[in-house]
Amino acid sequence: MLLEIVTPEAVIFNAEVTSVAVPGVNGAFQMLNDHAPIVSLLSEGTVKIKGENISLLRDYKDKFTSEGNEYQLAISGGTIEMSNNKIIILAD
Repeated sequence: MLLEIVTPEAVIFNAEVTSVAVPGVNGAFQMLNDHAPIVSLLSEGTVKIKGENISLLRDYKDKFTSEGNEYQLAISGGTIEMSNNKIIILAD
């Protein structure tokens, strides 16, 4: 599935991933391929991204931490939408 992370400054992530875990306002949740369509608010926390052969955009690598094949991005809030195996996160 395709994940795009957009901040007020730029698109900081755009790649195929296998899973995404986010800090929802009612608790953390994870999305895998073929997840049902969803729109949700996000709270402060960490977005966890898993995938094979993920290539971070050079100008934004410093915003992410990594451990094995998992990348993490701290956010202060935002929104998420998933539909047709495309996830868009508008992050603060």
